[in-house]
Amino acid sequence: MIKTRPRPAVSGVASADRVLTVLTAFQVGDVSLGLVELAERTGLNKSTIMRLTVSLETFGLINRMADGRYQLASEVMRLNAVYQDALDLERHVMPVLQALTDETGETASLYVRHGAYRLCQYRVNSPHRLRLHLQPGDMRPMDNAAGAQALRTSIDKARTLTEPFYSSGVTDPHAAAMALPIFGAGDEMVGALMISGPASRLTEERAGILREAFCKAAADLARSLGCKVDFTWG
Repeated sequence: MIKTRPRPAVSGVASADRVLTVLTAFQVGDVSLGLVELAERTGLNKSTIMRLTVSLETFGLINRMADGRYQLASEVMRLNAVYQDALDLERHVMPVLQALTDETGETASLYVRHGAYRLCQYRVNSPHRLRLHLQPGDMRPMDNAAGAQALRTSIDKARTLTEPFYSSGVTDPHAAAMALPIFGAGDEMVGALMISGPASRLTEERAGILREAFCKAAADLARSLGCKVDFTWG
């Protein structure tokens, strides 16, 4: 008796791997691909590819043409636009962070809101050996730390600020930070610009000394991102 080979299960990690294998089979110069070409490039059988492309079509990543061939769809363009926007944001943010770290000697970061957390998106670490060991991608709670307060600030509230937010020992008993909200085009929240360091070094008094340079950096960044509000922060 000839045993029928079972079709690969389309679930969990294996399913994600197969879907991505089909999606990444498209190369520069491909207008469309047929089942035979997709099978050759992915090593998957045609029936599996047909089932996987249904999911890709549902999410707008692939279109099935009238002749049965497949081409990348509009969602790929949208994701590319998101990626390009992220690169553009990095181009604006990273020089500001580097300049802040050079001038203050402390770690400079840009945090964004991520659900119930704040996520470190960009960061330039302090040259000091004693510093906070966080990296881009690390998440912290939306507590009462300076960065979280900045991320909760509306643009109307930001207009009335006279000082950056400052906190010490909130998320970490040994850490202090100073932060301001950053808005971009359309006065939309971009994130929170922050400098942070050991509480023993970044005291409230020292934060006051760094205040002018920090506020200028925040205002310049917001302006470069298209914010129409001319913040002076007192």
